[in-house]
Amino acid sequence: MIAGLRRQGVNGTLVPLYRQMSPFDEFPVDVSPPTDEPIPMIAVMPQAPRTQMRSFHLDAPRGRVFPLFTARGEREWAPGWDPVMLSGAEERGSAFQTRNHQAHTTTWIVIDYRPSEGRVSYARLAHGSNIGLVDVICTESTQGGTDVSVAYTLTPLQPQAEAFVEEFLDPRQYERMIDEWQAATSAALARAAAG
Repeated sequence: MIAGLRRQGVNGTLVPLYRQMSPFDEFPVDVSPPTDEPIPMIAVMPQAPRTQMRSFHLDAPRGRVFPLFTARGEREWAPGWDPVMLSGAEERGSAFQTRNHQAHTTTWIVIDYRPSEGRVSYARLAHGSNIGLVDVICTESTQGGTDVSVAYTLTPLQPQAEAFVEEFLDPRQYERMIDEWQAATSAALARAAAG
């Protein structure tokens, strides 16, 4: 019994139930005979997740820098970034969606939000392409200002998405992207200070 649910053929985990039900079944019924034999898993994503991380420095205190890496804050520096909030705002569990210039949708969920520590993390699903995590850490620099580290961890969902993930995480491409982030966030901080 798990959380008050009794299911025939389920001993301590609901995984067998999930493997047997169609995603369209609203009320799945376990029709298999009870067994203690493990059900073999089919490898859906044979590749391990891949990560790329880079850091940059901004000449502003963490309290001004950190909000730029929230769903709403990114509007200040990322052209075309227009998140549609599904739930919450910035806190853990908040969810939003974005569309890129090709109208592909990505769903984001805040999985860690600690502004006092300068940390925010997102789980993301680029529908039909890849899944992954984005981790941003803003650290007060001993030299003044804020050091920002950005890590993307991505896994392609299908063979066609392999090229995208490979290109996105290519070290030279990723470094160019983070350099663009540094320039854009620096400009946003300068605009805010002047306005």
